[in-house]
Order: sequence, then structure tokens, then C-alpha cells
Amino acid sequence: MSGKKVADASATVTKTNSRPLIIRVGKRLRGAMNRLSTAHSKIPNEPILPASAFPWTDRLTEHWQEIAREAVSILRHRDAVPPLNEISPDHQRIAGDGNWRSFFLFGYGYEVPENCVRAPVTAELVSRIPDLNSAFFSILEPGATIPRHRGVTRGLVTCHLGLIIPDQPERCAMRLEDEECFWEAGKWLVFDDSCYHEVHNRTGQRRVILLIQVKRPMRFLGRLANDLAIWGIRRSPFVQDARRNLGQWEEAYRQAEQNEAA
Repeated sequence: MSGKKVADASATVTKTNSRPLIIRVGKRLRGAMNRLSTAHSKIPNEPILPASAFPWTDRLTEHWQEIAREAVSILRHRDAVPPLNEISPDHQRIAGDGNWRSFFLFGYGYEVPENCVRAPVTAELVSRIPDLNSAFFSILEPGATIPRHRGVTRGLVTCHLGLIIPDQPERCAMRLEDEECFWEAGKWLVFDDSCYHEVHNRTGQRRVILLIQVKRPMRFLGRLANDLAIWGIRRSPFVQDARRNLGQWEEAYRQAEQNEAA
């Protein structure tokens, strides 16, 4: 794909210098919401969680090599897969170097139909996941660094399935609170991303995972509050800006496919 096409896609991305009141209020309420999620959680509240807490992980593990092959196919047009900071203005601080790319299948409950067609096995598998919030191929380029940060809410749990992992996994790692975590091909790393974490890839190889976000299993009151919070996030500019920007990058990926076929 030509550099001009990528530049054109980047230039049309929505830029937002100040976020609306709903996002600022949401950040102030995050502590209270996280305490509520902790109190009503049906699973452990530790930073790292067992994959067995989510039975659906077994089925994806069985098919991880097929999922990895689809990820490799997507990477044929790697330059047309958008850097996360080009999709979401709110991730500018942690994804500002452009070395963290994301190929979305589902984002905050919204399906990306064309991408699902490009990865049909993966899309079919993740569409069956109970309480799915997001699913995407997360691509970390050589030398990439994601600075210390934390996720929006404890009401979501993040699950990483290793697909393409550097030969020296200890040099491509995530520090979650005080623990160093590594990815392994065909295995899950499940964690609470409302805990502070940072990522680095100090290798010359690309790291690719399937990133799944699901709602935390909670008792009634916690589930009700969590559903309401996610409903608000889904309709906020945090998500809606990203949807618009992703649509503009879709054209770049479509053009790359056409150029390959020509």
C-alpha cells in the first residue's frame, strides 16, 4: 500500500483537544465504580486471573493456530492496519509512537463487518463469547513501548491469546503492578487492566495477540451498575470518535487489497 494512502487516512482522523463533560465525570467516578465491581465480583480480584474463570477460552485455545493464520493474512497489509492512536484520540498518550496497531473485529459491542469477513474463523469464535465487549488483533512492533497506564473500568476483564511471539519472550513483556508477565503462543494471559501496567517490545520481532475484553462476572447490583457504565461509554465520544476514524481506515485497507489483486 502506498504511503500516500496511509497519510490520507491519518489526515482525516478526528482530532479532539478537549473531551466532553461525560468523560471527565466518568474519570472522577472511576474509583467508586471500581470499588463496586470489586465488592460484587464473582471471580478473584487479583491483577492476574486464571483463564479457567472464563470457560470459553478453551474453545479459542483449540483453534489458536487457525486464528494465528488469519492474523498472518491480515499482516499482508500491515501498513493499512491503523495505529491505535489514529483510531482513538484518547489513547494518544500511551500509543503516540504509532507502533501499536489494532485490527478490530468488535469494539465496545460494535461489529466491524468487513474485518470479520477478513478473519472469518476468528470472528465466528469470538462472536460466541458471553458478554463480549471488544475483540481485535493487537500488533506490537519491534521497539514499541506502551507507558504505564490503566484501563477505563474494573468492570471489564482483558484476555490476551498469544499468536505470534518473539523468540526472546522475556524481552517482550508487560509489567502489571509489580509482576513481569510474558506471552506464549497458544496460551492465555488474563488480567484486570484497571491495574497499572506497561508494555515493551525490546526485540526485533513483531508481537501479535488476540485481545478480548469481556464484562466481569458480577452479582446483580454490580452487574446492573457495570452495564449502565458501559452503556454510557459506548455512546460517548471515547467510542464514537473511534468508530468514525476506524471507518476512514477501512477505506485504506480496502485499497490495499485492491492493489494486491490488480
